[in-house]
Amino acid sequence: MSLQSLVYSRGSLKVLDQLKVPQSKEYLDVRDAEAAWQVVKKMQVRGAPLIAIVSALGLAVEAEARRKGEVGSGAKVTAAWLKERMDYLRTSRPTAVNLFNAMDELTSVATDAAVVSGASGDSVYEAYISAAEAMLEEDVRANKAIGEHGADAVLAAMERAGCGDRGARVLTICNTGALATAGWGTALGVIRSLHGRGKLERAFALETRPYNQGSRLTAFELVEDKIPGTLICDSMAAALMLRKGIDACVVGADRVAANGDSANKIGTYALSIIAKHHGVPFFVAAPTTTLDARTASGADITIEERPPEELCCIDLAGGERRRIAADGIDCWNPAFDVAPVALIAGIITERRVLEKTPGEDAFDVPGLLREAAAERDAKRRRVA
Repeated sequence: MSLQSLVYSRGSLKVLDQLKVPQSKEYLDVRDAEAAWQVVKKMQVRGAPLIAIVSALGLAVEAEARRKGEVGSGAKVTAAWLKERMDYLRTSRPTAVNLFNAMDELTSVATDAAVVSGASGDSVYEAYISAAEAMLEEDVRANKAIGEHGADAVLAAMERAGCGDRGARVLTICNTGALATAGWGTALGVIRSLHGRGKLERAFALETRPYNQGSRLTAFELVEDKIPGTLICDSMAAALMLRKGIDACVVGADRVAANGDSANKIGTYALSIIAKHHGVPFFVAAPTTTLDARTASGADITIEERPPEELCCIDLAGGERRRIAADGIDCWNPAFDVAPVALIAGIITERRVLEKTPGEDAFDVPGLLREAAAERDAKRRRVA
């Protein structure tokens, strides 16, 4: 895998400008929290895991610069400044929960570091930066585990369907690969793992209007990594399942509610309905950082609405924007919708594939998160 969504070393962060892909690969310097907020808001960086990582590391770069330039800064003052910057980073985009989970965790890190005996501004900065760097490493590890668990789930579903003797035909939407994460990917990571095992016949990517993440980004990743892939329009999914056959739909998520309802790129809800009609298992692939036990169901998820220009205009090379819709027409442009738990076969996480609670049409998301938290606490105690 050659694609890199970001390049980080302590004190420096560069991110791939995804608005320029596939025409060019241009990296942007992210020198502080403000620059991180801007690249997320403008969708130069997107994908729930990557939004969180870039936000955390953008502030880490700024923190490193301040750490080197300050003398005698107090621990509590430093922690308060970090919290203020993290509160600002939360405001960039509202739907993806990874950002909020990351800011919660890093706020706790800074707050705890400030009350340690002998703490200084330097030690608080170091605690924050080290924790942000650990998030980067953990994201890649989690994505590869998701890929392996997901590949197992797809192949098991094919065995049950009596077609385990051939490669998988997998359909996905939006971009959930190396460009949406720190590396490898979630739903596209499952496709990568199937391909690595020699068990993928073909990946099918939905174009994903209006921002075309499927045609611009997923298709780009498939071509770059020489994974057999076919691009289709969003409206072709039903015909594809009927005429060519699909073994599984695997999609990402920006927020998974406590019952398993999953918010993802607009069009995911329709895809889950189509998959149900054709008997195609519909999987959601997401790290535990995307799971949200505090949100009861999809009805409680805030859905971001984007500017109408993204729907009625196209941006051409050279920066020109051309209108393709009739002047005067109203536009509604939600960025996400919610696949209901009733239509989801399993939630693929780095820990395992979460299955529905016996006798209920729901996933025990809070239980999985408690399990993960207990393991993290035990690991911290062993280190201490």
